[in-house]
Amino acid sequence: MADFLTDIDTIRKRARDEIEKGAVTDAYGADLQRVIGVCNEALASEIVCVLRYKRHYYTASGIHSEPVAAEFLEHAADEQRHADRLAERIAQLGGSPDFDPARLSERSHTQYDGSENLVEMIKEDLIAERIAIASYTEIAQWIGDGDPTTRRLFEELLADEEDHADDLKSLLERLPKDLENQRS
Repeated sequence: MADFLTDIDTIRKRARDEIEKGAVTDAYGADLQRVIGVCNEALASEIVCVLRYKRHYYTASGIHSEPVAAEFLEHAADEQRHADRLAERIAQLGGSPDFDPARLSERSHTQYDGSENLVEMIKEDLIAERIAIASYTEIAQWIGDGDPTTRRLFEELLADEEDHADDLKSLLERLPKDLENQRS
């Protein structure tokens, strides 16, 4: 087993000398500003997902819409929790969560959707989940050991997004095949 890298007196001194840095210490090994930027992109993505799911929830109609709309509402709440966790982490890292509505869609990895057809709504949500899965996988790998807390956050979000994708795929499989040709 390797020796402890730093003596405790040095750790204590650094903690006092750099108190204004909050949770970020010399042990932080990632590009802090880039991590904050990537977290703000993910925050925008989650907010766009909340808005898309909420729109789909309120506009879903037709005989098969009730269980689908319930799934949309559940996913919207999950995406809001993701946004909150990302905003909290950004602030913890000393950054500023960017909630500016004018810039949300340009920073988001996912897109807003105005589909009217129930099947199209599900498909657009599934596409967005797949984008989030690919993005969050890449982000977690990119962060690596440089920031284990943020990496774990993205791994946890990734697991939720995979569950959402599975839910949406299952909904598509259970709906009648001719439903896609109907307006709603």
